[in-house]
Amino acid sequence: MLYMSENNTLEAVLERVERLLVRYDELKRTNDLLVSQVDSLTHERDSLKSRLQAARSRIDGLLDRLPLDVKDGA
Repeated sequence: MLYMSENNTLEAVLERVERLLVRYDELKRTNDLLVSQVDSLTHERDSLKSRLQAARSRIDGLLDRLPLDVKDGA
């Protein structure tokens, strides 16, 4: 009878380990997708920051070319 109890316990542990391995694989795939999304969004953010800086520089250049009386609002 002790053998059956040990066998049931072992089977329960094995089943739990298998479920944990499946869950680990799911979490690993989810994490990989999230890392990919973060990389993509980081690249997009950096690109937008660069474009914003370029636009600011162009606007500053245009403002510098305006006559003083137009800049002062007179």
